[in-house]
Amino acid sequence: MSKDPWVVYPGNPQGRHIREQGAKGCELVTVEEGSIATDGKVIPLFSPVPKLYIAIDGTGVPVVPSETEGRKGKQTPIAKTREAKLGCVFTQTQLDQKGFPIRDEDSTTYVGAIETAEEFGKRIYAEAVRRGVTRAQKVILLGDGAVWIRGIGDEHFPNAIHVVDLFHALEHLWTIGKLVYGSTGEEVTRWFKKQKDELKEGDVKKVIAAIKRLQPQNPSVWGEVQKTVGYFETNQDRMLYAEWIKQGLFVGSGVIEAGCKTIVGQRLKQSGMRWTVRGANAIIALRCCQISGRWEEFWGNRATG
Repeated sequence: MSKDPWVVYPGNPQGRHIREQGAKGCELVTVEEGSIATDGKVIPLFSPVPKLYIAIDGTGVPVVPSETEGRKGKQTPIAKTREAKLGCVFTQTQLDQKGFPIRDEDSTTYVGAIETAEEFGKRIYAEAVRRGVTRAQKVILLGDGAVWIRGIGDEHFPNAIHVVDLFHALEHLWTIGKLVYGSTGEEVTRWFKKQKDELKEGDVKKVIAAIKRLQPQNPSVWGEVQKTVGYFETNQDRMLYAEWIKQGLFVGSGVIEAGCKTIVGQRLKQSGMRWTVRGANAIIALRCCQISGRWEEFWGNRATG
């Protein structure tokens, strides 16, 4: 009847009423490691997924004062926002004529909420399982290097290729370069270009050494230099860009960053808006559902209880 998924017999014979008339039947199969072995042939239950990506990011949502009670802001004594964590899953099967990866059309689904990293880890893992992470030939986790994203990766996707978004890494280099050399001039441009080339070639150790050699005139910048060194040292195994580009993999998290703007920013960050966590999560869930192409499925499930 169907080979993907494999269906050889319709319905459930055990569910028939005792008085129901007509022939009954069954199909005897053997399942071995996720595949059906029958008539000497091994037939996959589901099609394999060549490359499955999981991208994670966070963005602030303005909330009512009661939702930030006791929480310190980054630049203010009391926080005015709560972080919405957003994740997406998509697949890739092709490269373009220049060898760059192409995201499969209509393959991106989203989940998100204002919640702890532990709770969100379970949420994004469930979505990844739904999308076929257990049968994926290659799994890639994209993030910006944040501690909470690394934690989710280590706990739920330990066998994935963990990639720090290339553009976030370059942003760190440009920021520290400006602090040391100034925001304009040939010196900062020349220094940044050299480190950018080293990073894209996969030589993170040379980049770290170059940052350590910086001699800022302003003593207050030393702390930022050390933070930048720590960022690259912690994530150097997640910055093997030359190797991954050769494999035809995405090394940027632009998909999830765009999702933060589309799903969260356009609806929850308009002028004067202040949300409760419950209200914001309801809107985030609906927008994830809509953009993931599950709108009818969602309301259909609610209608049937």
